[in-house]
Amino acid sequence: MNLFMKTIVSAAAVVSISSVSIAADSDLVVFDWAGYEDPNFFQKYIDKHGDIPTYSFFSDEEEAFQKIRAGFKADLGHPCSQSVIKWREAGIIEPIDTSRLKNWDKVIPNFKNMQGFNVDGKQWVVPIDWGATALTYRTDLVSESEAATLQSFADPKFAGRISVVDNVDDAYALGFLATGVTDWNKATMADLDKASAFLREVHKNVRTYWQDGAEVRSLMASGEIALSWSWNEVAVILESEGAPVAMNRDTQEGSSTWVCGYVMLKDGNGSKDKAYDFLNAWLEESSAQYILTEWGYGHSHGEVMDAIGEENGFGTLASYSKNTLWQAPVSPKMREAMIKEFELIKAGF
Repeated sequence: MNLFMKTIVSAAAVVSISSVSIAADSDLVVFDWAGYEDPNFFQKYIDKHGDIPTYSFFSDEEEAFQKIRAGFKADLGHPCSQSVIKWREAGIIEPIDTSRLKNWDKVIPNFKNMQGFNVDGKQWVVPIDWGATALTYRTDLVSESEAATLQSFADPKFAGRISVVDNVDDAYALGFLATGVTDWNKATMADLDKASAFLREVHKNVRTYWQDGAEVRSLMASGEIALSWSWNEVAVILESEGAPVAMNRDTQEGSSTWVCGYVMLKDGNGSKDKAYDFLNAWLEESSAQYILTEWGYGHSHGEVMDAIGEENGFGTLASYSKNTLWQAPVSPKMREAMIKEFELIKAGF
């Protein structure tokens, strides 16, 4: 991982992610997850324009949604599969002109046509990254048997040694999986109650709800955190640095999978030309190779995934998401209940 990401992103993790921004090229504002401002993702944009875009960060898509609805202006956003329909129906995004994307024909077709991504012949999302949220652990502090089950998150043995991502979708993926639900669109409100009860048990052990990968990586590297519910990058980067950390996607209860991408935000004040330059840079082969080998995430570039995906832990999306909870769009009633309960759980209620 390059020096830029280690220093800038780690500094961002010191304070609330939602309060952090990086001012650079004012003609393009990107509303994103912290860490995605790593210039290796969009080097061709920098080569053309001489600077990175201006960034503002969020740690949760619901937070981002509410901020945009309240009037925050940006040109591009980075939601994931479970949120895209909500953003489109709220009227905060506009269709993508795929004729302006030179590598659009190399994007894996299944990603282009995911639920809510393409509607009535209009493309609303440029799919980019995909991966897992799974049990991540210190191999010197957690036994193989403990790392084989999500129930370990609620084990009193790990009181004060647990970290869960501060994201309602990922948190409830953990809760549902641990209580036997692998499709949250088939879940009842009684299932939600069981998932919430499990998360309340986990909360007793939680040291922190992490908002940024650099934050939880630091805590795991020091040994303060033994178990985390984390994305691919946490284990991949720490392992590359020699830390005794591993991710187990194949626990008894499974793990969760997701796909994210960039959307064109409606009424942005920046340059549309630069927005498309940015999207094109992300669809370059070099970007796909970098996110796969250095961050441990899959990319939507089919040729790169066919060439080196398997050796980096990825097959097809179907094979990767087998026996996982897929973070598909969930009903508004269920999602609003999840949001409300998660805030109560984090507050100790």
